[in-house]
Amino acid sequence: MAEKDSTPWRGPRRIVNLYETPYEAYDLEGEVQDSVHLLNISYDRDRATGWYVIRMEPGTASIPHEHGKHEEYLIIEGELIESDGTVLKKGDFVSYPPGSYHNSRTDTGCLLIGHDRDPYSN
Repeated sequence: MAEKDSTPWRGPRRIVNLYETPYEAYDLEGEVQDSVHLLNISYDRDRATGWYVIRMEPGTASIPHEHGKHEEYLIIEGELIESDGTVLKKGDFVSYPPGSYHNSRTDTGCLLIGHDRDPYSN
Protein backbone atom coordinates (compact mmCIF):
# COMPACT_ATOMS: atom_id res chain seq x y z
CA MET A 1 0.00 0.00 0.00
CA ALA A 2 1.39 3.43 -0.97
CA GLU A 3 2.13 6.02 1.68
CA LYS A 4 -0.07 9.13 1.81
CA ASP A 5 2.62 11.47 0.51
CA SER A 6 4.27 9.12 -1.99
CA THR A 7 2.55 10.54 -5.10
CA PRO A 8 4.36 13.62 -6.42
CA TRP A 9 2.17 16.56 -7.44
CA ARG A 10 2.11 17.41 -11.14
CA GLY A 11 0.12 20.03 -13.04
CA PRO A 12 -1.44 23.40 -12.26
CA ARG A 13 -3.88 24.01 -9.45
CA ARG A 14 -5.86 27.03 -8.29
CA ILE A 15 -7.29 27.20 -4.80
CA VAL A 16 -9.99 29.77 -4.04
CA ASN A 17 -11.30 30.38 -0.53
CA LEU A 18 -14.79 31.86 -0.83
CA TYR A 19 -14.52 33.49 2.59
CA GLU A 20 -11.09 35.13 2.08
CA THR A 21 -10.82 35.93 -1.64
CA PRO A 22 -12.02 39.43 -2.67
CA TYR A 23 -15.28 39.58 -4.63
CA GLU A 24 -15.93 41.87 -7.59
CA ALA A 25 -19.01 43.73 -8.78
CA TYR A 26 -21.71 41.45 -10.17
CA ASP A 27 -22.76 42.20 -13.75
CA LEU A 28 -23.69 38.86 -15.34
CA GLU A 29 -27.18 40.13 -16.30
CA GLY A 30 -25.66 43.18 -18.00
CA GLU A 31 -25.80 45.98 -15.46
CA VAL A 32 -23.78 46.21 -12.26
CA GLN A 33 -25.77 45.36 -9.13
CA ASP A 34 -24.12 47.07 -6.15
CA SER A 35 -25.58 44.72 -3.51
CA VAL A 36 -24.56 41.53 -5.36
CA HIS A 37 -20.93 40.39 -5.44
CA LEU A 38 -19.19 37.85 -7.67
CA LEU A 39 -16.25 35.56 -7.04
CA ASN A 40 -15.20 34.09 -10.38
CA ILE A 41 -13.79 30.62 -9.88
CA SER A 42 -13.67 29.39 -13.48
CA TYR A 43 -16.45 31.32 -15.22
CA ASP A 44 -15.66 32.12 -18.87
CA ARG A 45 -17.60 35.28 -19.77
CA ASP A 46 -17.23 34.70 -23.53
CA ARG A 47 -18.75 31.20 -23.35
CA ALA A 48 -21.01 31.98 -20.34
CA THR A 49 -19.96 28.73 -18.68
CA GLY A 50 -18.11 27.77 -15.51
CA TRP A 51 -18.16 28.06 -11.72
CA TYR A 52 -18.75 31.20 -9.62
CA VAL A 53 -19.82 32.29 -6.14
CA ILE A 54 -22.47 34.97 -5.59
CA ARG A 55 -22.94 36.89 -2.34
CA MET A 56 -26.21 38.82 -2.12
CA GLU A 57 -26.67 41.36 0.67
CA PRO A 58 -29.92 41.33 2.71
CA GLY A 59 -32.81 42.97 0.84
CA THR A 60 -31.32 42.34 -2.61
CA ALA A 61 -33.24 41.16 -5.67
CA SER A 62 -31.70 39.93 -8.91
CA ILE A 63 -32.69 41.32 -12.30
CA PRO A 64 -35.31 39.09 -14.01
CA HIS A 65 -33.51 36.99 -16.60
CA GLU A 66 -33.81 34.01 -18.91
CA HIS A 67 -31.26 31.21 -18.76
CA GLY A 68 -29.60 30.53 -22.10
CA LYS A 69 -27.56 27.70 -20.58
CA HIS A 70 -28.17 25.06 -17.94
CA GLU A 71 -27.59 26.68 -14.52
CA GLU A 72 -27.24 24.97 -11.15
CA TYR A 73 -26.43 26.31 -7.73
CA LEU A 74 -26.10 25.33 -4.11
CA ILE A 75 -27.17 27.63 -1.28
CA ILE A 76 -24.31 27.81 1.24
CA GLU A 77 -25.63 30.50 3.61
CA GLY A 78 -28.90 32.38 4.07
CA GLU A 79 -32.08 32.04 2.03
CA LEU A 80 -33.06 32.86 -1.53
CA ILE A 81 -36.71 33.45 -2.47
CA GLU A 82 -37.64 32.66 -6.07
CA SER A 83 -40.15 34.73 -8.04
CA ASP A 84 -42.78 31.98 -7.58
CA GLY A 85 -42.34 32.17 -3.78
CA THR A 86 -40.19 29.04 -3.38
CA VAL A 87 -37.72 29.55 -0.50
CA LEU A 88 -34.30 27.99 -1.03
CA LYS A 89 -32.37 27.36 2.19
CA LYS A 90 -28.84 26.38 3.15
CA GLY A 91 -28.09 23.02 1.55
CA ASP A 92 -30.69 23.33 -1.24
CA PHE A 93 -29.41 22.53 -4.74
CA VAL A 94 -31.42 23.85 -7.67
CA SER A 95 -31.21 23.22 -11.44
CA TYR A 96 -32.62 25.46 -14.17
CA PRO A 97 -32.82 24.21 -17.77
CA PRO A 98 -32.23 26.63 -20.65
CA GLY A 99 -35.27 28.85 -21.21
CA SER A 100 -36.07 29.17 -17.47
CA TYR A 101 -37.14 32.71 -16.59
CA HIS A 102 -37.09 34.08 -13.05
CA ASN A 103 -35.56 36.39 -10.55
CA SER A 104 -34.54 35.82 -6.94
CA ARG A 105 -34.47 37.94 -3.81
CA THR A 106 -33.16 37.57 -0.29
CA ASP A 107 -34.28 39.09 2.99
CA THR A 108 -31.48 37.48 5.03
CA GLY A 109 -28.60 37.68 2.56
CA CYS A 110 -27.39 34.68 0.61
CA LEU A 111 -24.18 32.98 -0.43
CA LEU A 112 -24.35 30.47 -3.26
CA ILE A 113 -22.00 28.62 -5.55
CA GLY A 114 -23.22 28.32 -9.13
CA HIS A 115 -22.32 26.66 -12.38
CA ASP A 116 -23.49 27.44 -15.92
CA ARG A 117 -22.93 24.91 -18.69
CA ASP A 118 -24.07 24.06 -22.18
CA PRO A 119 -27.23 21.94 -21.95
CA TYR A 120 -25.65 18.93 -23.68
CA SER A 121 -22.30 18.91 -21.89
CA ASN A 122 -21.56 16.72 -18.87
